[in-house]
Amino acid sequence: MVATDNSIFVSDKAKEKVLKLMEDAGIAADPAYFLRVGVVGGGCSGLSYKLDFDNEVKPMDQVFEDKGIKIVCDLKSFLYLVNTELDFSDGLNGKGFYFNNPNASRSCGCGESFAV
Repeated sequence: MVATDNSIFVSDKAKEKVLKLMEDAGIAADPAYFLRVGVVGGGCSGLSYKLDFDNEVKPMDQVFEDKGIKIVCDLKSFLYLVNTELDFSDGLNGKGFYFNNPNASRSCGCGESFAV
């Protein structure tokens, strides 16, 4: 992946899974809903990723769109997530969303936390 600008990106597999989860939650038809990504303190490496659906944009939020998926991130988290790609794996080594984060200096074995 070559970043053309400072953004947050979504892989094709992650897009499919996000759309399916929104459909399952009954919010797929509501354009007010989006994917909120963020970073919180914790995890074995110091910082953990956070994913959720939301419908309220806050004043300092950064708003992006990739492959038709609207992504919102608070400004502080975006400093850690700039040019990160959200991906999804359904392989034998673990199912779930994961982040391809070029800013992470190391990540833990479970892939759910990182350090910069």
